Amino acid sequence: MTKLTDLTIAEALDGLKKKDFTAVELTQSHIDAMAAAKFLNAFITETPDLALAQAKESDKRRASGNAGGLDGIPIAMKDLFCTKGVQTTAASKILKGFIPQYESTVSQKLQDAGTIMLGKANLDEFAMGSSNTTSHFGNVLNPWKRNDGSNAELVPGGSSGGSAAAVAARIAMGATGTDTGGSIRQPAAFCGIAGIKPTYGRCSRWGVVAFASSLDQPGAFARNTEDCALLLQAMSGFDPKDSTSADITVPDFSAALTGDVKGLKIGIPKEYRVDGMPEEIEKMWQDGINMMKDAGAEIIDVSLPHTKYALPVYYVIAPAECSSNLARYDGVRYGLRVEGKDLNETYANTRADGFGSEVKRRIMIGTYALSSGYYDAYYIKAQKVRRLISEDFMNAYKKCDVLMTPTAPSAAFAIGENEDDPIKMYLNDVFTVPASLAGLPGMSVPTGLNDKGLPLGLQIIGKPWDEATVLRVGQTLEKASGFNDMPVVNTQKAA
Repeated sequence: MTKLTDLTIAEALDGLKKKDFTAVELTQSHIDAMAAAKFLNAFITETPDLALAQAKESDKRRASGNAGGLDGIPIAMKDLFCTKGVQTTAASKILKGFIPQYESTVSQKLQDAGTIMLGKANLDEFAMGSSNTTSHFGNVLNPWKRNDGSNAELVPGGSSGGSAAAVAARIAMGATGTDTGGSIRQPAAFCGIAGIKPTYGRCSRWGVVAFASSLDQPGAFARNTEDCALLLQAMSGFDPKDSTSADITVPDFSAALTGDVKGLKIGIPKEYRVDGMPEEIEKMWQDGINMMKDAGAEIIDVSLPHTKYALPVYYVIAPAECSSNLARYDGVRYGLRVEGKDLNETYANTRADGFGSEVKRRIMIGTYALSSGYYDAYYIKAQKVRRLISEDFMNAYKKCDVLMTPTAPSAAFAIGENEDDPIKMYLNDVFTVPASLAGLPGMSVPTGLNDKGLPLGLQIIGKPWDEATVLRVGQTLEKASGFNDMPVVNTQKAA
């Protein structure tokens, strides 16, 4: 019999419906797996007692015929979503011990659908990073290992590395994430799982600790596309509490998974063939193109001419908005407080002690870009170029239905490998940032392994509000590649 932790969400829902096992049994199996994989540091706060209590209620609902769409499914909640009565830290010392008295809209929607929260997943501090090494609570380990005998510990990607690692290691069936410049798609690729960032405005940001308000968007991780569709269905919908939430009908994402892409036009942007791209990434991309051709899709060459400006634009806009959003952490209202001789010194002491180096770096960059004399030269100019980047995508979509690109410029790298060079770290998001700036839906699906046995992912970028086509193409790639590999180091720590 298949281990309960190896089931997909769809398989688990079927098993619960058939009474092959209970929600309590399913949850306990994941709690046990979490304990065995504690060395991954995927969670900041584990909530086994709460999970079992929720599982018991789930079994009662199912017995009475009132089960929700995801009733009994154990998931990880990225520790950026406020959870009532459960510590929410954004992986920062400045919020350690903060217990919200309210529930974020997305986590509430998932609760209403019947999911069970195993705990709060680790992340880069305030979602700033591409490696999950900036967390105050320690870095997360990728459950995958290179097969070259080096035994190097690898990053899971970021910022949602804890969520991705938990799903890849089979200690959670699914997980929430947030994506500002690639923080769902890149860790999904590094960990060999599926991850989707919907259109900006599809999922409510209310109750999500803010990094960059015009970019942040909640999304989902799961083992495959079908499970991502189920999670996204529950998470999506208009929220009057969020002024950026779109009042647009949510389609049936699962119904879109027809497996038929005949006649669909897949755009291949020439600007994504960057200098120095590893041969393994180029080969994976070409393999994906061939898979789509074999499935009946038409391949179209397109151009996104302003792509080269995406990273500089992002690293003006995101730090500027971070500088503004993080001004609220002052030691007065909540979180850490380090006393000084007066209010200004208290502010300075609190922020100096409470924020990590990457957060401080981005606050400084953003404050500079917003300062008098530089606002027009940097922030306003970046917003103008952002519009041009968005228009590039809209022009490309006159010729094609979706775009397909690599998700990341490499497989997972070793912890510490790029950390001495912030610019090199920022380049991890070179393929994901453009879609974020344009607010478009994007998804990463694993399509193969490199020569060191590490997963590689392809990214599907769709038209605004067309997550359905993104998911359909993603599932087609997933099935054509036949990817079902599991981490070499699953929940057994290497010697």
